[in-house]
Amino acid sequence: MARIKKKYLSFFLTLIVGNIFGIIIGISIMTTLVSFRIDKYHEKIKYLENVIEDKDTKLKKLEKSINNRRFILQSIEIILIYDGDDLDKISLEKNIKEKYKNLLGKEVQKIDIDMVKEIVDQRIIKLDDKIYKLEVTKLVLSNVLKIWIKVRLID
Repeated sequence: MARIKKKYLSFFLTLIVGNIFGIIIGISIMTTLVSFRIDKYHEKIKYLENVIEDKDTKLKKLEKSINNRRFILQSIEIILIYDGDDLDKISLEKNIKEKYKNLLGKEVQKIDIDMVKEIVDQRIIKLDDKIYKLEVTKLVLSNVLKIWIKVRLID
């Protein structure tokens, strides 16, 4: 009789422990999946905020120069050559675009291309306790300023 009670107690205890472990594993898997999705949404929100900020800056500059029918700089595109984290890439791109935002709306013929290159060439930027060195590899100036920048992480 005592042996049967011990067997049922053992079975009951194993069942409860198995359920608890199953619940813990299920919760941890769900938490991992949800946190991954939240990270992706956070990255997308940050990217869209940057796009909105760029569009607002562009719109303000273009409205100021709408009366001039000259060949003006309408937008700036930064192409980063960097294999790191996408959030860092977005932050770097935003930081670099801020340095060039005063060129928007200016007449293209009056922009000195050498000065444009020197603004970020060989510059060191510190973001989120990381230090980056920037090097301009290519630059194209038309109504859109395109700059290819090689980014290196300095340890």
